[in-house]
Amino acid sequence: MKLLAFESSAGPASVCLAEDGKILISTRRNDGLTHSRTLLEMAERVLSDAGLTARDIDLFAVAAGPGSFTGLRIGIGTVKGLAWGAEKPCAGVSTLLAMAHCHIEWRGLICPAMDARRSQVYTAVFRSDGKSVERVLPDAAVAAAEAALSVPADEPILVCGDGAAILAQALCSLGRGNVFTAPANTAFQSAEGVALAAPEVKPVSAAELMPVYLRLSQAERERAAKQAHSKPEAEK
Repeated sequence: MKLLAFESSAGPASVCLAEDGKILISTRRNDGLTHSRTLLEMAERVLSDAGLTARDIDLFAVAAGPGSFTGLRIGIGTVKGLAWGAEKPCAGVSTLLAMAHCHIEWRGLICPAMDARRSQVYTAVFRSDGKSVERVLPDAAVAAAEAALSVPADEPILVCGDGAAILAQALCSLGRGNVFTAPANTAFQSAEGVALAAPEVKPVSAAELMPVYLRLSQAERERAAKQAHSKPEAEK
């Protein structure tokens, strides 16, 4: 099965082509250009280098969240367009699950952590035996201290992502001495992780593919705050 995977949930953007679990071609950009300018161009280049077209792809996979709202929308939109035109299915992969798959060789717990701002991290907990990844805790947007309390004890922990330092500090403050941080060159999101995790996800149609934000956008939070503030006045 040929699979084209996309990752645009944060600053870097990446695309990779995989077949039957093997990464064939992978490309990555972190030059500050917006994903709307680079993602489709990267996909076209990967397909061209492989001598393929979108219709040769069996499954389109994308990091569906959590992550940057804008980045997720661009990635989802790109995959929807390609899959719709090629009449092929899609897989919306948890960004955190994809990050865990990038460290599948680790034996112990894997805790991806993305800086969600407002003193929170997007995180989850997975367990790896060196060959496969098992989910322990669901994706969540929580305070780092709360996330640290939920991580099972007595197992080595690998923390990765741009929120790794925040979560690692919270874990160490609890006296956990078995906390390790992933090397910088493998710490962050990549389309390769999306490709490796995609077989675990139930395929959907282009119309059904949706982002998973885990929390309200800033605009939605501000609107809710205004409504809550004005409600007492309206009731007088």
